[in-house]
Amino acid sequence: MRPFWCPGAFRVGEDPDPRFTLANERTFLAWIRTALALVAAAVGFEAFGSEMVGPTVHATLVVGVLTGSTMLSVSAFHRWIAVERALRLGRSLPVPAFAGIAAGLVLGSALTLLMVEVTR
Repeated sequence: MRPFWCPGAFRVGEDPDPRFTLANERTFLAWIRTALALVAAAVGFEAFGSEMVGPTVHATLVVGVLTGSTMLSVSAFHRWIAVERALRLGRSLPVPAFAGIAAGLVLGSALTLLMVEVTR
């Protein structure tokens, strides 16, 4: 019997091989670790980046990275649940829709900081 507090994905289908569930959990934690790294980057840029760029660019970068981090965390949770449901129902795994956006956020932030450093 499953506890009443389990997410809906854990109440359907058959229990998959525990290795798959644990791998799904590790992937979720990796996405969360990436989101936390983005938060750390935003905090670092807030603390030390104001001398490098104007206030508008500075605020846009910090808010953009924090927004991306939040979206990544929410997306990671939804993907974890969707993969667990697919594993339990024997379906194909869903496509990681947010992976491209996350890569774009990291690349865009890195390129922006590189451009700022080159123009200094």
